[in-house]
Amino acid sequence: MAGIFDRMSGATGADTEGLAQASAPDGNLPDEPAALSVADERSTPKRVREAVQEMLKYGLLEESHKPNLYRSALSHAEEVANILEPLDLAMGVDEVRGLVFITVRQDDLAEQDEWSHPLVRRQRLSLEQSLLIAVLRQQFIAYEQESGTGASQALVAVDELIPQLQVYLGELGSEAKERNRVITLLDQLKGHGLVSALDAHDRVVIRPIITHLANPENLQALVVWLREQTKGAAAPEGEEDMA
Repeated sequence: MAGIFDRMSGATGADTEGLAQASAPDGNLPDEPAALSVADERSTPKRVREAVQEMLKYGLLEESHKPNLYRSALSHAEEVANILEPLDLAMGVDEVRGLVFITVRQDDLAEQDEWSHPLVRRQRLSLEQSLLIAVLRQQFIAYEQESGTGASQALVAVDELIPQLQVYLGELGSEAKERNRVITLLDQLKGHGLVSALDAHDRVVIRPIITHLANPENLQALVVWLREQTKGAAAPEGEEDMA
């Protein structure tokens, strides 16, 4: 005769089996919870996350350096835009030069100053850095006019940049100091992804993103302003010579 405990355990087993069959019509339990499947469907693809993280870290993605992430950003442009939108950022695209890059999102309903954006303000450039960017941008545009848009080996030597900076910043009194000034500025711009590291011949490659870093009218205005300051500083000396 079955005891009371046998009858209770038998009933519990039958009830459990019945519940399992009721929850799974085919009698098989699901391999994973449905909630996890829904979460997986809603999550951002890994390659898109990696692409956005790379863009936020360096400000851009270059097809020549990160081809897989570059293609992921282009093919998932809407997802990238949705990630950047809460930060008031957007993705700029330059397929001719193989670039995708971070820009400050402009609101059509209100005028915004992109320089007031926290990420831009944190990376504000000095006067000397801005001047060198203007010089390098001119060099890069001239290179593209000669070699074609999309060419990516715009080389410039330290010795070529020294006299161009001297025109606006003056001379430091020794060749060693002049070279050190240019090399220091180039190293700072390398951190912004604008130039490569110096090679064995003291040359750098100007990166294509320089065409999108700043408004060319602003850079030209900077050069004009510096030229006027230089002329103003030289005028008293000229008057003394005439006297």
